[in-house]
Amino acid sequence: MTVTDTFIKDLKIIEPKVFGDQRGYFFETWNKSVFEAAGINFVPVQQNESSSTYGVVRGLHFQLNPYSQAKLVRCVVGKVLDVAVDIRKGSPTYGKHLSVELSEENKRQFLIPRGFAHGFSVLSDYAVFAYLCDNAYNKESEGGIIFNDPELGIDWKIPQDKMIFSERDMNHPTLRDAKLNF
Repeated sequence: MTVTDTFIKDLKIIEPKVFGDQRGYFFETWNKSVFEAAGINFVPVQQNESSSTYGVVRGLHFQLNPYSQAKLVRCVVGKVLDVAVDIRKGSPTYGKHLSVELSEENKRQFLIPRGFAHGFSVLSDYAVFAYLCDNAYNKESEGGIIFNDPELGIDWKIPQDKMIFSERDMNHPTLRDAKLNF
């Protein structure tokens, strides 16, 4: 497993070692001792999965403290553009984002620590997205940032007229107006 640091502190790209043969493939998606050896303290307590069609944009979501969540995300089927936004006030990269393409082909994973808003867009006809969380979901602490906040300038790689959103995601505030406690 290769762990790559990014320009945003604590945001990491993880490339698993894939073992393949005529039967298919095998790889570890998470291994506590391997993560600890790489300096990553991430112990999952919940796993989630979603399916979506082309053009779906989910996010940007986060949970407020004390229910904030770190996430280890991957695309099991298809291809997505995964986006993490630093919402840790006082961070030198506050308001900056990083986009990573995750797919069933590259098997890349993205480790998103607490204090980040997260979302993804579906670039393939269909995608199955899975993620491990280090804290259980708490409805009262959920928050969000509007996907098209002009100050963030995220390119979701989907034409505007092809984007599909939930009503909830369309009504999130901008980062400037979001309630944050990180």
